[in-house]
Amino acid sequence: MGSVPESSAAAGSGSTAPDRSSAVVVPIAGAAAARSASADVAPPTSPSAAPTSLQVLRSLDSGPRGLLEGQAEERLARFGENTLPAWRPVSWPRRFLRSLRDPFTSVLLCLGLVSAAVASWGTASVTLVLVVVSCLLRSAEEHRADRSTAALRELVATTATVLRRTGPDDAPQPRELPVGELVPGDVIRLGPGDLVPADVRLLRASGLTVHQSALTGESAPVSKQPVDTPDRYLTADAGHVGGAGPFGRPELCFQGSSVASGSGTAVVTATGADTRFAATYDGSAGRRGTSAFDRSVQGISWTLIRFMLLTPPLVLMANAALRGRGLETLPFAVAVAVGLTPEMLPVIVTTALARGASLLARNRGVIVKRLPALHDLGAIDVLCLDKTGTLTQDRPVVERSLNGADRSDPEVLHWAGVNALWTLQLADLPAPDALDEAVLDAAEDQEEALSAYDGVAALPFDPVRRLATAVVRSPGRLGTHTLVTKGAVEAVLDRCALDDAERDRLKALAACEAGNGLRLLAVARTERPARLGPYTTADERGLAFLGFVTLRDALTPSAAEALAVLGHRGIAVKVLSGDDPGTVARACRDLGLDPGEVLSAERIDALSDGLLAQAADRATVFARCTPEHKARIVSALRGFGHTTGFLGDGVNDLPAMHAADVGICPRNAVDVARETADVVLAEKDLVAIDHAITAGRHCSGNIATYLRITLSSNLGNVIAMLAAGLMLPFLPMLPAQVLVQNLCFDVAQLAFAFDRPAPSVLRRPTVLRPRDFLRFITGFGLLNATADLATFAVLAFALHGSATEGGQEAFHSGWFTENLLTQALVMLLLRSGRRTAEDRSGGPLRAAASGLAVVGLLLPVTPLGPLLGMSALPPLYYLLLATVLALYAYGLWAARVRYERKWRYS
Repeated sequence: MGSVPESSAAAGSGSTAPDRSSAVVVPIAGAAAARSASADVAPPTSPSAAPTSLQVLRSLDSGPRGLLEGQAEERLARFGENTLPAWRPVSWPRRFLRSLRDPFTSVLLCLGLVSAAVASWGTASVTLVLVVVSCLLRSAEEHRADRSTAALRELVATTATVLRRTGPDDAPQPRELPVGELVPGDVIRLGPGDLVPADVRLLRASGLTVHQSALTGESAPVSKQPVDTPDRYLTADAGHVGGAGPFGRPELCFQGSSVASGSGTAVVTATGADTRFAATYDGSAGRRGTSAFDRSVQGISWTLIRFMLLTPPLVLMANAALRGRGLETLPFAVAVAVGLTPEMLPVIVTTALARGASLLARNRGVIVKRLPALHDLGAIDVLCLDKTGTLTQDRPVVERSLNGADRSDPEVLHWAGVNALWTLQLADLPAPDALDEAVLDAAEDQEEALSAYDGVAALPFDPVRRLATAVVRSPGRLGTHTLVTKGAVEAVLDRCALDDAERDRLKALAACEAGNGLRLLAVARTERPARLGPYTTADERGLAFLGFVTLRDALTPSAAEALAVLGHRGIAVKVLSGDDPGTVARACRDLGLDPGEVLSAERIDALSDGLLAQAADRATVFARCTPEHKARIVSALRGFGHTTGFLGDGVNDLPAMHAADVGICPRNAVDVARETADVVLAEKDLVAIDHAITAGRHCSGNIATYLRITLSSNLGNVIAMLAAGLMLPFLPMLPAQVLVQNLCFDVAQLAFAFDRPAPSVLRRPTVLRPRDFLRFITGFGLLNATADLATFAVLAFALHGSATEGGQEAFHSGWFTENLLTQALVMLLLRSGRRTAEDRSGGPLRAAASGLAVVGLLLPVTPLGPLLGMSALPPLYYLLLATVLALYAYGLWAARVRYERKWRYS
């Protein structure tokens, strides 16, 4: 071809708007034009709607020999690098301040500032230190996750073969360039395994098939070829599963897809942010709503905030009305409010989640980019995923071979194997065809028989004929050649010597098999006199029909077992696929997952959001789903009260990943999916998801146990403190004593972040429900308050009055000791619902509880005791206290058994 005349519009300043009537556009004129050139969203309705290759090259001011180096440099400076929009790196200060949005962290910060305002410097210092530690831990772990994600980007191939010229008269030279340097108008070469680096229009192609699953969700590769006339375009696209919209255009390939087989030469029509890949990403990049973790923590937070806001006024009013005390009780009131707060929650939550994320990364190769997502993993009760690459491998396997009477016939597989073997050997294909390899694998035991034939010629598969023919010489049949043809059912049947009734019957039989989720290859043959001349497609006539070879998707070996494990863990798996309903349902049945009634895209479109939520809750399989369908289904499930996770790896999965509580992708997903996901798996494997969910439930179980224990204990102490403040002529505990007691309990509770919860925690999703927590902490808090009030009676009896100064110190000592001992009991007896007899010896929680008890017993008699306003206690008190603690332990045990029984059957 000669040089292409330059387009004055293309060389302009960028003011020329795309002419949508003719679709001859100027991508270099701007982003909108580039998107129009790469894909006309509306299918062509008239011959003038589809531009020819020559028109596209002219509009791009390019030619089949590629761009000049100077032109490429000028366009790269004008339009920027061919890179997708990426998340901007978050600075340390911003990351630290963002951590303050956690509700409990914000509450602690406010309490610390209030404590400083009333000159309670000890409480203020400890509280603010906890705030800083929590924010630092969370910032550091999220920074580590971001670095791991950035390292994954380096694993992706980043070069393309480009034709460039140094001068107008020089021959084009193929060069390997970084994909970031591609510009509109570049001519590139594509080969098997290549990633399509930008949106392109094909100029030449040979047997080119492309995987578009990252964009459309369709698992089968799509045939691509240059098409310059609308009627050829419509014929090639008719009946194709993925033919609707621009992705069905045979002459267009899009960034995010990859070459399955064949080769081609194409011109780049759009790069960077102007590609359809980026446009899809931009359209779905809105951040998801409140996550399951945020909803749970916020619910519990506001319940406690109400308690905390009521506590100081109640203390002040009660002391003023009954005891005539004024503002001198304000520090005590603030200390009581701090005592009600689980001030270690931000630290323990962050430590537990960071530890779980670190173990996942080190042992399983799973990267948790957003720490709260680990809790959300533990709370998932619905997991949504695609079929391809998760339930099935991206390759076919032969199911069986049958003749025209619908009976198994090994001869059909034999001749299909002959065709596959000699097509692969003689056709000089750029890459083996997956269907041929599947046939040869199934005919492996016939390898010697297949090799007995002599190959003569091969007519390889092409997307227009939709069949392939091998010409062979059979053993002992001199002077005769056998033509063996296999391919699409209609294409083969049309070339067979059949009457219309028989042809229709065979098509109906094929349709029945396809309805069961199988793909079919028709096989036929004929014999012709041997000749020396070449064979052509005209020889593919008058064939004798042999039968069908049925194929299905190869199942992922670990999928069936993983699905069973997820079912035992209380997780419903929903399959959202772009494939045909029969294909998806067949794969699910083969894996032991009952597909039930399959919801197709047409049914989904006809349902309102409310009805879709109910239907999605019942259904398991959703077929022919577009990205918008997937996002709508996930949103409906979430709105129905489910905690959802979505596993995806392509740009078509982005809307659903954003709609889910947890977005999950494998490490080999497209860049933008890894940027979007909350969790990045080492492999696209359900076993890896199970490991991540297990880790999430471990962390969530420890957090839930900490909350139950600390809140019930704190509530009991606050109730007892308020009662004692009204009954006693002095403060029941000094602010400094409250601070030390909280510090001791807080340090001990760090052990919860390193505990190993009971196996029962892993059996169901772990959700922090505020109503359940309120019921739990109220019941066990009242039990704790009863033990405290009994301790008051014991102190009154052992000390014979508490009106003197020495009596006050002894009372403070006795209650301080009892508080720490009861908290140690609570830590052991309410630990994840696990019975003490089941505990292993040692362990961080047992050691922490023992240390807490030792501090409670020894601190009052150490030199530090008098400094804190405490004194030694008479032996009688310890004897009576042991009795109270024994009764309290029995009460805890009985209440826990009742709670576990109710929880187990709820």
